[in-house]
Amino acid sequence: MDTEPALELRTPLEEAAFAYYDNKRTDLLNLGLGSLDGFYHHHFAVGDFDHRVLELPDDEREQAINAEMHRMETRQVDTLVEALGSVPPTARILDAGSGRGGTAFLLHQVFGCRVDGVNISTYQNGFAREQAQRRGCADLVHFHDLSMTDTKFPDASFDFVVTNETTMYVEPYATLVEFARVLKPGGRYVLVSWCNNDVVAPHPPEADAIDKHYHCHTHRRITYLRALIDAGMTPYQVDDLTRLAIPYWELRSHSRLATGIEEAYLAGYRSDRVNYIRIASRKGV
Repeated sequence: MDTEPALELRTPLEEAAFAYYDNKRTDLLNLGLGSLDGFYHHHFAVGDFDHRVLELPDDEREQAINAEMHRMETRQVDTLVEALGSVPPTARILDAGSGRGGTAFLLHQVFGCRVDGVNISTYQNGFAREQAQRRGCADLVHFHDLSMTDTKFPDASFDFVVTNETTMYVEPYATLVEFARVLKPGGRYVLVSWCNNDVVAPHPPEADAIDKHYHCHTHRRITYLRALIDAGMTPYQVDDLTRLAIPYWELRSHSRLATGIEEAYLAGYRSDRVNYIRIASRKGV
């Protein structure tokens, strides 16, 4: 794809996401932490934190909290790596909603294969391309000014597709049809996202607060499962990671860089009204 078409924002969700992320030009780092090791993330984290950071003196505590959060954000990509399993260096991965490139770079680092990121934020893509040059992997890690709902790639272009906390910015049914189209027969798609727990509360107030804060739309869990099946992909692994997602927000609530949305995530996860899930699926052959 040497020449890319002009970016077309197809839905109100995409328009809101573009306005939110493309205008955050002073917010290059997720809570200002990315420069610690060169990885810049736009997602959150799973797993426990080192509780000793909360016991440090005030002059050391804030820096230690932020460093620990960034460590957790980097390790979060392991949730994708584990579900992808064995990926040969000849494979090709699509990172849909690639943000500032952190997930794409880590997947390339683990597997050594080509990774293409698509993202409607032209500014974030420019930032990610600069990082690819600095990391010496621009020949294998590419970032495209494209919508994940309409990627423009040919049919059966990818062995794997991943979304790391990005599907709340798209309409699931049309988007998953697009993923199925660009996947090769037998190819796999791994989704990581928060969602509404249909059984407990299909439309919880915590999700409303999250949606307002991030200009997104939290989907119901059943919506993802139905959309996958309708797109011709079979879910074969569904993991509830909600309990593991709580510590990150507990730690973040102690940071001076907290935004105020921490309590909505904590209340949603603790009540089981909002879930943090991983779904792995396979396209039919």
